[in-house]
Amino acid sequence: MSKLLIVDDEQDVREFAKSFFTKRKIDVRTASGGAEALVLIEEDNPDLVLLDVRMGEMTGVETLRKLREKGNNVKVIMVTGVEDQDVIDETKSLGVVNYVHKPLALDELEQIVLKELA
Repeated sequence: MSKLLIVDDEQDVREFAKSFFTKRKIDVRTASGGAEALVLIEEDNPDLVLLDVRMGEMTGVETLRKLREKGNNVKVIMVTGVEDQDVIDETKSLGVVNYVHKPLALDELEQIVLKELA
């Protein structure tokens, strides 16, 4: 079974996305911030991470940077509510596989996630 980690500081987003992907037979874990995500990624070794760009304690970009500094090359899809070319450029250089925009379009998100988990 594929493993997906959803990282978002909004509880309703985490719970909704977890329910959505669990129904598609994906093993879903969630984290409310970057520090928790880094621990879960090391412990659970997910196949894919949905990582929110803007979070309180540590941004998604900072989380991604720390992840890559540790040598972890897990597939990451960034989730963002705003278009910021600097963020897009930096995260692309850190190897993100895709971007999705909030509010989440479930059909698009499902296609992107299932493609990356295939």
